[in-house]
Amino acid sequence: MVEWLKARGSVLVGFSGGVDSAYLACVALDALGPANVLAVIGRSASYPLEQWTRAREVADRFGVPVLELDTDEMHDPRYVANPSNRCYFCKSELWSRLVPVARARGLAVVVDGTNADDLHGHRPGKGAAVEQGVCSPLAELGFTKDEIRERSRARGIPTWSQPSSPCLASRLPYGTEVTAGRLAMVEAAERALRAIGVEGDLRVRYFWPVARLELSLSELERWRTAEGRAAVRAAVVSAGFESAEFDLRGFRSGAMNRRDEAPLVESLGVA
Repeated sequence: MVEWLKARGSVLVGFSGGVDSAYLACVALDALGPANVLAVIGRSASYPLEQWTRAREVADRFGVPVLELDTDEMHDPRYVANPSNRCYFCKSELWSRLVPVARARGLAVVVDGTNADDLHGHRPGKGAAVEQGVCSPLAELGFTKDEIRERSRARGIPTWSQPSSPCLASRLPYGTEVTAGRLAMVEAAERALRAIGVEGDLRVRYFWPVARLELSLSELERWRTAEGRAAVRAAVVSAGFESAEFDLRGFRSGAMNRRDEAPLVESLGVA
């Protein structure tokens, strides 16, 4: 990775503050120095506040130069319609903002945190990156998510153990219009669940008026007691949903892409 970075000389990192982009930014900083690295955060309604906080904490702790830019995908009707290739329109907007910044600042290449595991499955956003010349060195060099976590831990990067957290729009079923209100409701529900102690992987899927909750299987069992169910239901209702249900299959990354699967859910009742 260091050799790859040094061969380019300077980079702009698309910086979400997730496991992958945090690791990439820190390695780039070590390899190239702060004058040759810029981590850019794209801010929008679909970007969780919690993840922004983590991104800023990592940047401040390790001295990564950061620039924040607002992105405008919420005004793109193609994105708002939430088709199955929604991520393509989001990433097209993001890279259309970041690539000109790299050029203006004389940075040789724009890179993202795509890893080797991300090359499988439904990834329409990758096409937008390819179209705009964005490189994915972690994927190119074969770094898996587990390897990135291990190497992040060895470097003392606090994101090594954090759950993956894609954009909030990924919680809405395809065809459900993306609105700022719906994204805020999902974010508030996930924050409320964290506040009562839900740990590990978590998704609040928006099936209005119901919130369908995906937890890791160990957490699912922990919260299926009468007391746990009441606390979970109250947390979700406080965010604006009318009721909640557990997805008994547990957390599954990319669950919204598996539309041929019949749901297996358990209602948490009414408040």
